[in-house]
Amino acid sequence: MNERDDILQAVYEVILDRKGALPESSYTASLFHKGIDKILKKVGEEATEVIIAGKGGKREEIVYETADLFFHTLVLLGHYDIAPADVYNELRRRFGTSGHAEKASRNE
Repeated sequence: MNERDDILQAVYEVILDRKGALPESSYTASLFHKGIDKILKKVGEEATEVIIAGKGGKREEIVYETADLFFHTLVLLGHYDIAPADVYNELRRRFGTSGHAEKASRNE
């Protein structure tokens, strides 16, 4: 595991720890308590904020909003007990493959 993986894994482990906590004790626990619709809403909101920040072009805002999106995406993964390593493995599988070829290989 490299340094980039470490912080995402560390945050994910805290998220899993909060999954069983009382909603009053943490923001993350409150998201789990409110359910998948609330988690998905937050992922969508954060994705939109990344788009707006990207359009604005301010580096600090893009970094800040992307961190929020990563966090809420980790909460989504935690909801389904999907480890970040599963996403890394999928990215590794795709690495070196043309995006067009990868997309064409999917059964959609």
